[in-house]
Amino acid sequence: MALALNAHAVTYRVPENGSRLVGELRIVKVPGGNVSLEAIAADYQMGFSNMLEANPRVDPYSPRPGTNIVIPQQLILPDTVHEGIIINSPEMRLYYYHGGYVDVLPIGIGQLGKDTPAGWVTKVERKKDGPTWTPTAATRKEYADKGEYLPAVVPAGPDNPMGLYALYVGRLFAIHGTNANFGIGLRVSHGCVRLRDPDIKYLFENVPVGTRVEFINEPVKVTREPDGGIYAEIHQPLSTTFEQINSDNYSPIVLKPKIREFFQNNEVNTAILDQEFNERSGIPVMLNPVDF
Repeated sequence: MALALNAHAVTYRVPENGSRLVGELRIVKVPGGNVSLEAIAADYQMGFSNMLEANPRVDPYSPRPGTNIVIPQQLILPDTVHEGIIINSPEMRLYYYHGGYVDVLPIGIGQLGKDTPAGWVTKVERKKDGPTWTPTAATRKEYADKGEYLPAVVPAGPDNPMGLYALYVGRLFAIHGTNANFGIGLRVSHGCVRLRDPDIKYLFENVPVGTRVEFINEPVKVTREPDGGIYAEIHQPLSTTFEQINSDNYSPIVLKPKIREFFQNNEVNTAILDQEFNERSGIPVMLNPVDF
């Protein structure tokens, strides 16, 4: 189950029995007043995309007071080593493993054409309190074309898009904060990973230099649990073209051979699986319920 071990991350104890299914779904009601799905997401340490996937029929900008909202705090841990930081771009979550626990934090990632990397294993090279931002020439031109002119170096401070803290991985890539109160759970950055300010502050204070960092691109996560339950968690994959972003149709999911073989199990109920591929709720779904 989820454990509130700190004020920001949703933290889970890593199962010791081989299970990868952790946490529980929560149902809350939209409070009265002018509140958005983004505000509710921030209250429960969720990203905007996670809330949109789990609540597709809810108005994201003005949900009706009293409406039930699913908080997707149940998830399948990625099929990776349980060490350091794992960043899964399609589900827009960062996992930080430490001492038998894992913190799960929502992230914003790179825009189309400025993609956050995948299939990359590196480490935290250094940390910076009060980072400056040195935009590339292409970025400065991009802003200038919109009538905004950037200096060669944006100084540290509350107006810096990198926020107040940064963890540098590789040579130039950063996991950092933000000067905006939106964009967590969206493709908004210039390629780096951004977090809400309390979340990056937590990582800055707790993640040692030298920590392993792995970037993955896994829109589909699956697990066979010790009790025999078979689960899949399916997210919208990252769009690869502007046409996909602007289309009402879902981007196609290309299954890796290991996942395709997993779904060929005779115990998998194909009707449930097909429904979940259509809905892409981002919530773990049991594929072999005995009473279906």
